[in-house]
Amino acid sequence: MEIAGKLIQKLDQQSGQSKNGTWVKQEFILETQDQYPKKVCVAVWGDKVKDIENLAIGESLKVSINVESREFNGRWYTDVKAWRIETMGSNPANSSNAPETPSFDEIPPEMPMTQEGDMDDLPF
Repeated sequence: MEIAGKLIQKLDQQSGQSKNGTWVKQEFILETQDQYPKKVCVAVWGDKVKDIENLAIGESLKVSINVESREFNGRWYTDVKAWRIETMGSNPANSSNAPETPSFDEIPPEMPMTQEGDMDDLPF
């Protein structure tokens, strides 16, 4: 899954010991840019923690995530874990990854035109 939004907060890094060794985790808050924005807490684990160190608050991101729930003592807990983080510039709508829409004045020459100036792309 992917989620896009603006980085609004980085939480403190956490670390500890488990039976598998030392672990490190950091969470950050991403605010979607929808009509009704939502705030989502996303976690990065292990080596991925360094991926968010240089990100600035207010930066637009596209984050690839896994959502997983687990049960503990009769209660359910849900984690949103990031596995890839891409910067999109300051405004997702003006991202360099977004395809540019040509204006009506920039009609490709291979498109046949009718006498009225309308495009005629029908094959018959």
